[in-house]
Amino acid sequence: MININEIDFTKLNGLVPAVIVDKNYNNVLMLGFMNKEALEITIESGHVTFFSRTKNRIWTKGETSKNYLLVDKIFTDCDNDSLLIYASPQGNTCHKEQYSCFGIERSDKNNFLFFLSELIKSRKKEMPSGSYTTSLFEQGINRIVQKVGEEAVETVIAAKNDDKEELINEVSDLLFHLLVLMEEKNISLQDVNNNLMKRHNK
Repeated sequence: MININEIDFTKLNGLVPAVIVDKNYNNVLMLGFMNKEALEITIESGHVTFFSRTKNRIWTKGETSKNYLLVDKIFTDCDNDSLLIYASPQGNTCHKEQYSCFGIERSDKNNFLFFLSELIKSRKKEMPSGSYTTSLFEQGINRIVQKVGEEAVETVIAAKNDDKEELINEVSDLLFHLLVLMEEKNISLQDVNNNLMKRHNK
């Protein structure tokens, strides 16, 4: 974690700019300003908190809308006078009900596994009726691991049959059920991603 005492708050009258980035999609969500107190609250609470220059007070993003920004990582620039914060947005970030304050649209195309992982998380939380994912969570861990095993076997069979289209379908089924298992065991796709990166760097 960053050292607050090393950050230079003097250049903008006690403030530093903070760029907020979606941790899963690497899209810029917004730019805000923090004083030392706001940064301390951000670190302690895990909710991105700013200093409002117009209202002249501390405010936590989402305190009214509940569209919080949950902190993942915080970085400072080389001059220690700007912040880069990776966060998980809990809904739209912009007050105009847009994903990003810069008009950027969330692209699920190249990050669909992360999108699917978040969707599965929401299914577990909301448990909507009629959802296949909901039914898996309702049946519990034994059913979930059974499905993972079945899909793994079917993936092996498809590979042996040398049928590319069949193999793609079975791998897709396996990945989906693995994501359900991971959510059931409170393991995020980012956890696995970080572990693979750590292994790669050894």
